Amino acid sequence: MSPKNGSNENDGSRYAAAVAPNLQKVTTAPGRHQSPGYNFVHANHPSVDPHHVPSYLCRPYQPGLRSIAPSPMMMRGSPSVPGAYPSPRFNNNNTATTAPYTHRKPVERSNTHKKKVPLFQGNFVLDCPVPTRLMEASARKEKEFSMMRYSAVTCDPNDFAASNYTLRPQLMNRETELFIVMTMYNEDEVLFCRTMHGVMKNIAHLCSRSRSRVWDTEGWKKVVVCIVADGRKKCDPRVMDVLTTMGVYQKGIAKNMVNDKPVQAHLFEYTTQISVDSDMRVRGAEKGIVPVQVLFCLKEQNAKKINSHRWFFNAFGPILQPNICVLLDVGTRPGNSSIYHLWKAFDTNDNVGGACGEICVMKGTACVDLLNPLVAAQNFEYKMSNILDKPLESVFGYISVLPGAFSAYRYAALQNDANGVGPLQKYFLGEKHDDADDAADIFTANMYLAEDRILCFELLAKKHQKWVLKYVQTAFGETDCPDQLPEFISQRRRWLNGSFFAAVYSQWHFSRIWCTNHSVGRKITLSIEFFFNFLNLIFSWLGMANFYLTFYFVTKSLAAPEMDPFGNGWGDRIFLSLRYLYIFLFITSFICSMGNRPQGSKWMFIISVIAYGFIMIYTSFAGGWLAYKSFQQGINTPGWDPNNALGNFTLLLSQPGFRNVVISLLATYGLYIIASVLYLDPWHMITSFSQYLFLLPTYVNILNVYAFCNIHDVSWGTKGDNTTPMDLGVASKAMITEKGVEAVEVELEDGIDATDRDYDEALESLMMKPEAVRESRAPKTKQDDYYRGFRTRLVLTWIGCNAILVAFVTSGSFQSLLPNSEQKQLPEDYANAIGTAYTGFILWMVAAMAAFRFIGSLLYLILRCFNL
Repeated sequence: MSPKNGSNENDGSRYAAAVAPNLQKVTTAPGRHQSPGYNFVHANHPSVDPHHVPSYLCRPYQPGLRSIAPSPMMMRGSPSVPGAYPSPRFNNNNTATTAPYTHRKPVERSNTHKKKVPLFQGNFVLDCPVPTRLMEASARKEKEFSMMRYSAVTCDPNDFAASNYTLRPQLMNRETELFIVMTMYNEDEVLFCRTMHGVMKNIAHLCSRSRSRVWDTEGWKKVVVCIVADGRKKCDPRVMDVLTTMGVYQKGIAKNMVNDKPVQAHLFEYTTQISVDSDMRVRGAEKGIVPVQVLFCLKEQNAKKINSHRWFFNAFGPILQPNICVLLDVGTRPGNSSIYHLWKAFDTNDNVGGACGEICVMKGTACVDLLNPLVAAQNFEYKMSNILDKPLESVFGYISVLPGAFSAYRYAALQNDANGVGPLQKYFLGEKHDDADDAADIFTANMYLAEDRILCFELLAKKHQKWVLKYVQTAFGETDCPDQLPEFISQRRRWLNGSFFAAVYSQWHFSRIWCTNHSVGRKITLSIEFFFNFLNLIFSWLGMANFYLTFYFVTKSLAAPEMDPFGNGWGDRIFLSLRYLYIFLFITSFICSMGNRPQGSKWMFIISVIAYGFIMIYTSFAGGWLAYKSFQQGINTPGWDPNNALGNFTLLLSQPGFRNVVISLLATYGLYIIASVLYLDPWHMITSFSQYLFLLPTYVNILNVYAFCNIHDVSWGTKGDNTTPMDLGVASKAMITEKGVEAVEVELEDGIDATDRDYDEALESLMMKPEAVRESRAPKTKQDDYYRGFRTRLVLTWIGCNAILVAFVTSGSFQSLLPNSEQKQLPEDYANAIGTAYTGFILWMVAAMAAFRFIGSLLYLILRCFNL
């Protein structure tokens, strides 16, 4: 672990010295505070000292632009001095103000001019003063906070360090303990601010831990936040306004070409003291916000999330050499101290190579979002996964997936070996399947839809190492889940296909575990876990048949006259009607899934979900009625003794209906309740359990069918544009100046007043309510025939396996294939006998697997008590 940084170190001076080629001597006016001797050359106005802007550059206050009077603390001088101006977004409470207008007011642009800009180590780098109003709002005024650094990156991420690119923390000789990446595509400003403000509150928490041997009040110097935007033209304009407000981004300085090379990414670096929350309220030091080093990588092209991670790990990682890397998706809000708890897991155990926290569903104010059954079902699913699955896997040391929305890795554990083979090398193979010259097979392409699962396995199975993965219950991140059925189906298509093929990959390569340096005991426990995962994989493959068979035999039991709760043969009529409805819905799901988008068949899917839900309600009723009748039969048995409880219980167990339905279901869901209570989080059992049961057939029959029927679609719903636009201008071919310095000629705006006006425009834009934009449908991408052919073969195999199982269990014609077939039963008797046996087997297997997960969950709690 790195030691505490000394608070008296002059990092700004070191940075100024490091970029001396871009500095010049200045002389300040008499009576002004003298700067250390250097002033950064502004790309727009080289002669202006950013700390002391002349008053003639200040725009006077215009009452018509805002409805709340300017705050005196944000004024230059006394409020009574004529010409004093406020920041247009701050009031006395440092909250966002409103504006009476409904559209962005046009701002008159200053003229541009061409100038020669010296290259920094052969690269186009500009150091630009931040807007005056931002400096007025900042608590600290050191050199580091007055300049924003821009670099036009023209190389591949893998060549970033070799191309002599540098980063500000490196120039200031700062150690990076935490490197946090936020990946975004086209998320709006609310989602971005939710994540960014949460990260800044976490960094403030790190700085508050004064008794830590690593963190202190200057702990922010050990944290770098990297924001990677996947495509310049895909970014939401209001997100760019937020970044401008924070001082991280400035318009008018980025270029498309440098020295005849297309720019791959625009890199903006700034240490901000301003945060904007999801309500668009500006927060500063008075609200506990500490400085945060921000690295904003604006990719020119849309190249998907995995490419964004390649910029993070392969471009910036080798420069900063961080200890821990934290991965976040924009839209996920980490808990106020969650990043610290994740970091602590690595600090206390040197063998931890990766960790994750709990992913929570955002429930809205007063849990109002749980009124949506889709949100409630996902809430139950997430909660039980975090209570049973993740703790079990953490005890064994292998978590099958560390969610990319909120997870952390030890940077050293991810590194490849001397031959370039390792976790990161395997992880980034997923980027190649988009290239026509290096197309991956469909198995690999689908597997890398869940590339985080591949990274987890490669980390665990790293040769001659003994890295383990850990679940940290005290760390959590809140995220929005799909609240509309089409988006939910599309999301699960990626998840199910990716997880299925990644699970097959890990099972196939399980033997690599024995080539690691894990202890023999660890290897044995991992073998047990992989066997358990294999059983889950089999049950997942046959889940469609198992669910139908459970429905078939449980509801069919009510068709017998002695079990009919309605009389007059209605039990049999309802069973037949629901059986044909089930088959019809199953066929409908296949038809709608073959080539149709969920958005295009929205109502067909919704009707199917509702119909499946009513089938589930009747199946649950049938199970309860079967248990009741079995209990009643037990009471009426001659051996029933009201004074012999143990004997009566044994008698009830002899009743197949009671034994298979009541005991197995009570064992399963009873363990759910007990585990939830032990984790002090039982509320989802009350608020979300019934909705999950209602949608359970949807998970099995609609989501799985749609996923397998679209296994040829390996896209994330986005496609990159490989052309280089020229809307930003170019930096012309390098030349040698009179002083012998290599420079490029570039067109820039005149004066710091242009920067201030851009800043004001961004602030005023945030005050306006964004217009609702209707999403347009992108044209469907043509799929390769090979992918479709593989899809057809796989779906036929899947349907065939499930159909054979259903036919074998429900038809008496197959009994001759069994041993001792000479003792034949009537087909009806055979079907009833094997149906009862198989239903009991399924229910008891579910109960046994739930018990196994419960034991692992309980062990996790015990180990937590001893900080293990």
